[in-house]
Amino acid sequence: EGQTEFVTSVAFSPDGRFVLTGSWDNTARLWDASTGQQVRSFEGHTGLVASVAFSPDGRRVLTGSNDHTARLWDAANGQQIRSFEATEMPGAFDIGITVAFSPNGRSVLTVNDDDTVRLWDVETGEELQRFVGHLNHVNSAAFSPHGRYVLTGSDDSTARMWDVRTGKVLRLFEGYTSWVMSVAFSPDGRLVATGGADDTARLWDTNTGQQIRSFEGHTGIVTSVTFSPDDLFVLTGSGDNTARLWDAASGQQIRSFNGHTDKVSAVAFSPDGHSVLTGSLDNTARLWDVATGQPMRTFKGRRGDGNSVAFSPNGHSVVLGSGVYSDNTAQLWDAATGQQIRPFGGHTTL
Repeated sequence: EGQTEFVTSVAFSPDGRFVLTGSWDNTARLWDASTGQQVRSFEGHTGLVASVAFSPDGRRVLTGSNDHTARLWDAANGQQIRSFEATEMPGAFDIGITVAFSPNGRSVLTVNDDDTVRLWDVETGEELQRFVGHLNHVNSAAFSPHGRYVLTGSDDSTARMWDVRTGKVLRLFEGYTSWVMSVAFSPDGRLVATGGADDTARLWDTNTGQQIRSFEGHTGIVTSVTFSPDDLFVLTGSGDNTARLWDAASGQQIRSFNGHTDKVSAVAFSPDGHSVLTGSLDNTARLWDVATGQPMRTFKGRRGDGNSVAFSPNGHSVVLGSGVYSDNTAQLWDAATGQQIRPFGGHTTL
């Protein structure tokens, strides 16, 4: 295989049969989850692939790169279908384009380095909307569950909710004194959670735009936020080396997941909501019991960060992106036993 490059992002196919990885070697690769064999490689980017996503039906793959393009690929044959060209902003930090499919799979979202977010038609490649208004870099974006709204968080200390049809700002979530790093819609779409560089996470009403409550207790930047599948809890990851579970209704802290020795950069709920997965710069990812707050499994690497973690659709396995591993592969683990099932290796140095 030769020397390998960092795997920056990972995703499971909707049916759980395949794993998709993006890498510093300018490629994305598709792997068979049951055998660990590479199925195909998506080649054409001229910069690192920072973000990957499957379409809801699993037939297409979307990649975002610091070559200022997002690209749509046929998952069945690896052929590029089209490229979505972004504007290069002079002096911008090339972290790569973040990408997402709409819930119905008909459009894609790209977070660009020119402080905008854009919506593209999957079938034609036409730019449908450009969400313009943030005054600084956009750190994160998400579709609402029904796909009618887009949520963004920015270094301009605001989060904004946009109308997909008109491109207009519907809600401006203000109150932060520093960067808004992460954003998430609740599964029912009625609430928004944001994580900020002021060490707080906040809960907002999408109907009014008003802040409902603030989750306070972290002593470091809140890097990631997500809701439990039943809307009842909010999970946060932080630069204070912890992840925390909060009651969405009261704002009270329910659990603190302690054990990481460096920044927690990614968090995820299992599909049944009974466990959470955290990825950290301490070279580990950890699985925790929601009911007790106790660690269930530790997935150990040897260098890099755990900024890309995902549960399989059935929750039986987890995939971790390389930064966790010194060989820069992605790794598949059994969530129940903590045993490594297989590595996905093959991304190579250019």
